[in-house]
Amino acid sequence: MTDLSLIRNFSIIAHIDHGKSTLADRLIQYCGGLSDREMKDQVLDSMELERERGITIKAQTVRLSYKAQDGKTYILNLMDTPGHVDFAYEVSRCLAACEGALLVVDASQGVEAQTLANVYQALDNNLTIVPVLNKIDLPAAEPERIKQQIEDVIGLDASDAIPISAKTGLNIGAVLEAVVTRLPAPKGDASKPLKALLIDSWYDAYLGVVVLFRVVDGAMSKGQKIKLMSTNATYQVERLGVFTPKMEMKDRLLPGEVGFLTAAIKQVADTNIGDTITDDRLAAQVTPLAGFKPAQPVVFCGLFPVDAADFESLREAISKLRLNDASFSYEMETSAALGFGFRCGFLGLLHLDIIRERLEREFNLELITTAPSVIYKILLTDGRTIDLHNPADMPDVMQIERIDEPWIKATILVPDEYLGSVLKLCEDRRGIQLDLTYAGSRAMLVYRLPLNEVVFDFYDRLKSVSRGYASFDYAMDGYQEGDLVKMTILVNGEVVDALSMIVHKTRAEMRGRGMCEKLKDLIPQHLFQIPVQAALGGKIIARETIRALRKDVTAKCYGGDISRKRKLLDKQKEGKKKMRQFGKVDIPQEAFIAALKMDEN
Repeated sequence: MTDLSLIRNFSIIAHIDHGKSTLADRLIQYCGGLSDREMKDQVLDSMELERERGITIKAQTVRLSYKAQDGKTYILNLMDTPGHVDFAYEVSRCLAACEGALLVVDASQGVEAQTLANVYQALDNNLTIVPVLNKIDLPAAEPERIKQQIEDVIGLDASDAIPISAKTGLNIGAVLEAVVTRLPAPKGDASKPLKALLIDSWYDAYLGVVVLFRVVDGAMSKGQKIKLMSTNATYQVERLGVFTPKMEMKDRLLPGEVGFLTAAIKQVADTNIGDTITDDRLAAQVTPLAGFKPAQPVVFCGLFPVDAADFESLREAISKLRLNDASFSYEMETSAALGFGFRCGFLGLLHLDIIRERLEREFNLELITTAPSVIYKILLTDGRTIDLHNPADMPDVMQIERIDEPWIKATILVPDEYLGSVLKLCEDRRGIQLDLTYAGSRAMLVYRLPLNEVVFDFYDRLKSVSRGYASFDYAMDGYQEGDLVKMTILVNGEVVDALSMIVHKTRAEMRGRGMCEKLKDLIPQHLFQIPVQAALGGKIIARETIRALRKDVTAKCYGGDISRKRKLLDKQKEGKKKMRQFGKVDIPQEAFIAALKMDEN
């Protein structure tokens, strides 16, 4: 039996690209989790996309054994967390299963927006934090200045921050010693009934659903009958083990230990993250652990197959992805222009991008993504409130009392010289400034912004106006009434539902004009004139005209009377008039894809 005082559960938190996954690699190597031959970069980033983009998407865990300087052998359960704002819920559930955290800060870049967000989350969970300064071998590293910055901005004592280089492996031993000496051991009672926290779950084609959990009290044994408290479902544990990072089977796991189990669970949706696992017979004696709130989708968009025949393949692919990523939701929808597809909800734009890319890669699908939108709350005149996910479903204006839109509270850290352009960007997006302070030579801006202004391309614009130096983090900040209208696009008098969008009244004309100009270049000419219009209700606010292709009907008239040519031209005119009434405009798929990539020039 393992002594509780010899276990340490900790996670690594940091901003994107500050070296979490590389540090995890070095710790695994140092503790001999993998031999040099099996070692590769970013061991814990198992997804192809994670390795390619160099970001962590799914949190991963690994159990290491470390012989400390005091001669004892400790069990270290390490959790590598994502740094990107869209995956903040992954971070929150990892922190709930730990007692301590290593805060990794880049010794040249310093504290970033995401560092702050993750540290505050760790402090909310009462974790002990050990600051680590990474990339100390870079010529631009300024450890003393960054230590001061950690103290000024976060308020943590950084005098004994450990300087390391995760790339070269410098000072990794000191990090492990700090984990053992400075982080607390877990608490738990092996004699009580089983109580375990469900940290994560994913689908494995051979084993079914694999559940990652941490034992709080009692013991988990192979063959035991367990109950998931939120769904009241019972299962029998078939396999039990730990990741070292390889799977290693165990017969029992005791308090403080982190491991995995399989129990013939069919879908990931049956296992709620943050749920309490307990013994089926003793469930009545156990009070559930405080779980964490489910991830709420904030951005919605439609996914449609380019070829309508691929719809069934898309349905299958989405349901398989949903097996692994419980944070994304979907429902079926149809569109007159694009056929059958799905309305999907995501945690943010990066999440949307990654799901779309995984569908295209792992399932060989070609997809069209409609313009992303957010959830609006519409108060109707009869007192009901409805949630609007898709602009095309907006009720009649006469029935609407008011429309509320979601707002966010954004924290932006930016070097002083780019402050002006970032302020202008936020003001252009209807932002309200709450705070402006300085952390060294960098400004820390706090703004309230409407989410639908951020969803389009705010992040890209922020990176371009600050030459990539700004860092951005946000949290939802409630709903507020907005002067919003639905803008529809008409091609040849017919509404194209896939291009409808909800915009602020002051920006409707600019958006409408931009969309019409774009479509004018994208839709090919037909034999008749095509008007492209943007409308608010019955009022046209922008219009472009695609000229007709001309066929020379007088080519066969050699000389002769002018009236013959007139007659042919008049006949052509009549035909064009009739065509405009009955003609159908074919909008190619490429035009949709290009029109939906809104960029504000």
